[in-house]
Amino acid sequence: MGLFDRLRGDDDGRVVFLGIDGVPLDLVEDHPDVFENLTDIAEAGSAGRLESIVPPESSACWPSLTTGVNPGETGVYGFQDREIDSYETYVPMGQHVKATRLWDRVTDAGRDATVLNVPVTFPPSTRIQRQVSGFLSPDLESASSDESVRETLDGLDYRIDVNAKLGHDDDKSAFIEDAHETLDARYSAFSHYLAEDDWDLFFGVFMSTDRVNHFLYGDYATDGEYRSEFLEFYRTLDEYIGEIRETLDDDTTLLVASDHGFTRLEWEVNCNQFLAEEGWLTYDGDDHDALADIGDDARAYSLIPGRFYLNLEGREPNGSVPKSEYEATREELIDDLESLTGPDGRQVCKRIVKGETVFDGDHDEIAPDLVVIPADGFDLKSGFSGKEAVFTEGPRNGMHKFENSLLYATDPDLDVGGANLFDVTPTILDLMDVDVDDALDGESLLA
Repeated sequence: MGLFDRLRGDDDGRVVFLGIDGVPLDLVEDHPDVFENLTDIAEAGSAGRLESIVPPESSACWPSLTTGVNPGETGVYGFQDREIDSYETYVPMGQHVKATRLWDRVTDAGRDATVLNVPVTFPPSTRIQRQVSGFLSPDLESASSDESVRETLDGLDYRIDVNAKLGHDDDKSAFIEDAHETLDARYSAFSHYLAEDDWDLFFGVFMSTDRVNHFLYGDYATDGEYRSEFLEFYRTLDEYIGEIRETLDDDTTLLVASDHGFTRLEWEVNCNQFLAEEGWLTYDGDDHDALADIGDDARAYSLIPGRFYLNLEGREPNGSVPKSEYEATREELIDDLESLTGPDGRQVCKRIVKGETVFDGDHDEIAPDLVVIPADGFDLKSGFSGKEAVFTEGPRNGMHKFENSLLYATDPDLDVGGANLFDVTPTILDLMDVDVDDALDGESLLA
């Protein structure tokens, strides 16, 4: 127990959560020599596969992981969402998350929280003692909850995110260097505030893992040019996790989790191009680069990642599909999607999920009618312009995967078997002895 806890006589549990965005369980288990510290945590504590959510996209995953509820309650379904009763779209930010965040529950219980670099948290909360928002924050000044946080992080050369544009270069050296510098600065910031010892919940996310996976996972999977650099980056990450673990006392539980898994990307699948070629999607005029440009007779459209919407009468402003034909039209779309095969002859859609089976809550007005979980290698895109073919290739060689995210914990009493993202928040609250009055979609994993 730390100095601050001894002074205030606090015997309730404390938790450090480290998010490692997009790190697949298979990668860790296949390389115990690279992940020595995570392997040791698994042997001494608890570890296992963590099922992601539908869709497995960071902008939707982190709100669900940090609230314990599905997108029907959080109101966030992906990197791009549609306005209610409109074809206008927006990029969801922290203020769009409708459900109560984990750290707000902790604060309401009279405990303190330090929250660093969690995606979809901009602008930073003023309810908790300190925060710097993560992915999608415009700059460090506006991402910091107060001037003291900004000054501290500025002095540590803190970065909000890796410069992903560098990953588009054929020579990945500058990208790899930037990823390491971002990782180093993130660890320095985490170490600094962990040493403050005035928190009950420390919640920090390493986002650079997702960036490295997007541009180097294919090299790892195929024994390509940058495979050794890929593994060396992860060796450094694991060392940082081990060093953080060493600083914690026996009364503090360390949890390490990813929000989704990863696999090799072989083809980008331009879903709206597919819909256009199959007669589902039309546009008004020759210039079209947004959802607002679809034609009045369009029957369906797609938003990233793999979300499909019928242009439904009474829901969309210019809906062309009568409500009486909803189910028949949706089944027709499912049939067409199931017939889609890639250049290698493989079926693109591994699983097609009807929206009402996974989205339920007060904010399900913009829930998709269908979500496609693709087969490995097919990354579902949803641009509205610039694509002349359904299957194209881009600079990325890694893509998100639904099945193989992970959860590691120093507490041996966690039952991780069959766990999913919704279970993380109730587990942390249980470890901290914080009661929850309202219903969550997940359950505590503490035996």
